[in-house]
Amino acid sequence: MKIFTTEGIRRIDEATIERENIKQLDLMERAANAVVYQIISRWHPSKRIVIFAGPGNNGGDALAAARLLAEQGYRSEVYLFNVKGTRLSHCCETNRDRLKNMDRVTLYEVIDTFTPPELGPNDLVIDGLFGSGLSNPLKGGYASTVQYINDSHAFVVSIDIPSGLFGEWNAGIDRRNVVRANLTLALQFKRLSFFFRENAEFLGEVVVLDLEMDQYAIASTPTDFYLIERDDVKRELRPQGQFINKYDNGTVFLVAGSYGMMGAATLAARGAMRAGAGLVTVHAPKCGFMPLACTVPEVLFEADQSEFFTTDIELHHRYSVVALGPGISTTVETAAAIDSFIKRYRFPCILDADALNCIASRPVLIHSIPKGSILTPHDSEFDRLFGEHITEEDRLKKAIDVSRLYEITIVLKGKFTKTVRPDGKVYINSTGNPGLATAGSGDVLTGVIAAFIAQGYSPDWSVALGVYVHGLAGDIAVKEQGTHGLIAPDVANAVGRAIQSIVGADPSERD
Repeated sequence: MKIFTTEGIRRIDEATIERENIKQLDLMERAANAVVYQIISRWHPSKRIVIFAGPGNNGGDALAAARLLAEQGYRSEVYLFNVKGTRLSHCCETNRDRLKNMDRVTLYEVIDTFTPPELGPNDLVIDGLFGSGLSNPLKGGYASTVQYINDSHAFVVSIDIPSGLFGEWNAGIDRRNVVRANLTLALQFKRLSFFFRENAEFLGEVVVLDLEMDQYAIASTPTDFYLIERDDVKRELRPQGQFINKYDNGTVFLVAGSYGMMGAATLAARGAMRAGAGLVTVHAPKCGFMPLACTVPEVLFEADQSEFFTTDIELHHRYSVVALGPGISTTVETAAAIDSFIKRYRFPCILDADALNCIASRPVLIHSIPKGSILTPHDSEFDRLFGEHITEEDRLKKAIDVSRLYEITIVLKGKFTKTVRPDGKVYINSTGNPGLATAGSGDVLTGVIAAFIAQGYSPDWSVALGVYVHGLAGDIAVKEQGTHGLIAPDVANAVGRAIQSIVGADPSERD
């Protein structure tokens, strides 16, 4: 599913109005009806409702909702901010006029001074001050109003987007001046800003309201941001043929593990096998032989010359994909081995965990990473490589820049894992749960991504597919173990079921 910028959404609005030969007011009526449906399905008409409406179209949505609520027997107190120096939008003004002298609606038009109503935890506030079209951070009286709403402890429903929050980037805002909604009713689309951890406190529950916007406009409007959902993955995943052999499913060379960290190698190898790789070879120190033989006997073992950590990385065969990093340690010898390998290996590879930490200890190595390679850092690993970042938004901006600069794909792991491609496209994952925040989960992901690349999936999709399937495996496993009890082996063992749930029944099992 596409995630559009505010400008993109404006274009889609205009195209819908033109193609359906309707007015902006008609589209606003759709939005208001969808908002009201959510309100009346959750609250009884006895609920006290206080509506704050701004001078633009977001305020128009709120005023239209007040009218429709009144028609359903709900009473509301409406505060319309029509302060000096501003001008109501045409739609807002029209909906204001429709409210005048209407039963069950008490309309206060704020022009000079504002005496706020008393609000408490039992009240419902509908926030229609400013939508995603906001052009500047809130200040002055509007900022004070937002802070008053936040301090009231009332249940807050924001129409479209919490007032004060921008649809995309929010680096310049004062976070005190953003409405903290309990429920955000997004009109047709989620906004990019909804997918950053630092904005979660403003959003509460997010419900997307379908306004039946023009599908051609949605399909033809460009964007660089996509939310990867089940249907997207189902289109790309393919069932295995009945006459394949293991080499058709690709070969993975995995450099992983060290003394005390062989679990990382085990998990990455198991993730790759469960995701369908035909053959996995693990290069690890000699001490890793017994742990691997006992836990994943189906993989091949290639011993390093060292007993305890990796010191040499040589490819004695051709492999579909090479992945380096899970649990390899950051000893001087291992860092030197990573340095040597990266400088002479000219094909794309996967770099994770300690491979990234080794590169961070020798920053000049970043310039030698083969083009087309995939980096899978969590926040701290990313910051070690590319500098300290405070917010996920800043981290994504940096990832877009360095992905394009070095022609690499970066997987920013987190609640909404973001796959950043060199062409500027960003795929945001929709699967996963808090239980995946557990040791070894990222190692499984490395193996899953490697397996999809080995099986010949297109570079455009293999990483996003791996991230989605990994998250879905976590969603399947959490049903048995719960978020507190979920551990990485549970995720690895559910990968096969995750894939099968998407592609459907095995052909051999059909009637």
